[in-house]
Amino acid sequence: MAERLAHDGYGVVVNYEADAEGAESVVSAIHAKGGRAAAVRADVVSEHEVSDLFDRARQMGPLTALVNNAGTAGQRVRLDEQQADKLTWLTQVNVVGPMLCAKHAVRAMSTTHGGNGGCIVNIASIASKAPTEFTGMVSYAATKGAMVTLARALSNEVASEGIRVNNVSPGVVETGMVTAEDQELGAHSPLGRTGRPEEIAAAVSWLISSEAAYVTGSDIVVSGGR
Repeated sequence: MAERLAHDGYGVVVNYEADAEGAESVVSAIHAKGGRAAAVRADVVSEHEVSDLFDRARQMGPLTALVNNAGTAGQRVRLDEQQADKLTWLTQVNVVGPMLCAKHAVRAMSTTHGGNGGCIVNIASIASKAPTEFTGMVSYAATKGAMVTLARALSNEVASEGIRVNNVSPGVVETGMVTAEDQELGAHSPLGRTGRPEEIAAAVSWLISSEAAYVTGSDIVVSGGR
């Protein structure tokens, strides 16, 4: 997604919490193609770090878009086997973190706060719509359902302030979070394969673009037909 948006002409801040090498690799790939990017470490569950992240982003120019992509699968076990502290962490990363990022994005982009408007795109999951297909993912699916609700509600709250808010709900995509069981599930999608990261990036790119100027509060499912 970062590489696609840089290709679209945006200056991109690549946020990471632990994988500095991975973030710098993305930044280097963007620079190699003449794009603008910077890697910034921030844990999205810390408002202080999120605030610093947005301060760094402003150094690249006025903020025009936020992609809420930070997330974790949590414990892949039945709900009656979940540990309370792990549930709290899952909720902090998948729900509270995106809310904090959205809070600071609204402050930066809202015309009420002197901004020029912009877009927020949350990365949710098909798991929120078909949770029974994913073993041990009840709590994860619930957090992704919260992301869908967040976009729908927030889109109404800030529409008059020049901000559009939408979701992308991917199916099984070839990333490090996907297990062998998930890969098999993806292979049995109507299209007969798992998704590729660039296919999710294309949906995000469109939602941020002027071509989607009349789209807000929507959830775009990119799942191979699930």
